Amino acid sequence: MYIFLRLMCVSLLFCPSLSCYQCFVDVPDSLRLCWGHVLTQYNVRNVDACFRKLDRIFNTNERVIEAGRVGKGFDQKLKEILDAEILPMVKEFDQKLNDDTVYERRLQTAADNFIAAASKLPRVSGCFPPCGFQSAGAEYNCVTCHYDSCQFPLDCQVEEIEVMENSRSTMRCDVPFALPNDIEVIWRFAEEVKTQQREEFKEVTVGVDRLYSIPSVNLQHQGTYQCEIYSNHLSIIRLYYYINVTPQVAVGHTELQEIFDLSLLPGGQLLPAPGGSPHSFLPLLQFHLIACLTSLLLLLLLSLGALYWSLVPELRNPTQMKEIWK
Repeated sequence: MYIFLRLMCVSLLFCPSLSCYQCFVDVPDSLRLCWGHVLTQYNVRNVDACFRKLDRIFNTNERVIEAGRVGKGFDQKLKEILDAEILPMVKEFDQKLNDDTVYERRLQTAADNFIAAASKLPRVSGCFPPCGFQSAGAEYNCVTCHYDSCQFPLDCQVEEIEVMENSRSTMRCDVPFALPNDIEVIWRFAEEVKTQQREEFKEVTVGVDRLYSIPSVNLQHQGTYQCEIYSNHLSIIRLYYYINVTPQVAVGHTELQEIFDLSLLPGGQLLPAPGGSPHSFLPLLQFHLIACLTSLLLLLLLSLGALYWSLVPELRNPTQMKEIWK
């Protein structure tokens, strides 16, 4: 008889609808609790009806499940709260007959007390979108009896970086959430293409350095860089950076075209090309300097001419000119 009751109890408690009760109360304690359950209408002992009552009050009760969604490490507190409500009842009801109305009232009170106490425990620490396996942001799930991680993909979106040829470029494998202490960082590279297909990447470095630096970028560095962080051989996150390299020759042509356009439009202003250096203004500076010096020289000559004619007015009199020539 005991074996039959035990099998029936296990089949009921481990049905698809589970809760914090099933997660923390042992099967033998449930058997002892329900042993003396009596149906008042028929005055017969019925353990099966007791388990259905437990299922309704605890296992399918959304308020109980929601109260159990605590932060990492507080599942033990849930067990302590539930044990404080159920175990005294187990000891009191063991091998004793009690009407189903008594069970209904006492179990409902136990569920309400559990909800009130569990709801005061810390909730989840938070999830940081949009990607990465974040166990620290997990919450306890009384349906599965495990912590659920944040439901984000491991792969982040590709971040585009514009870089001028021969300049320096750095990429950091940073994440907004806390990482374990025993991480391993692997950098991979897919030349020329913008992709997230893992088979297209080749391993570049392995270690703990989350900073990847290219001292002098050239056209061979154009492509997608992948940074993958591991902990205990499990992937935590994969970040992607696509570097688009602008050739130095193209930059020079752009600057010359801007200078030519400026010479056709007096009063125009030349804006530096994106990523351009202050040295790109040197040809324009020389052009303006020559123009200013030329204007000053012309002004000086005109001033000397005017001064000369104002000091020697007699040279402008025709009669005096004839006398001088005689």
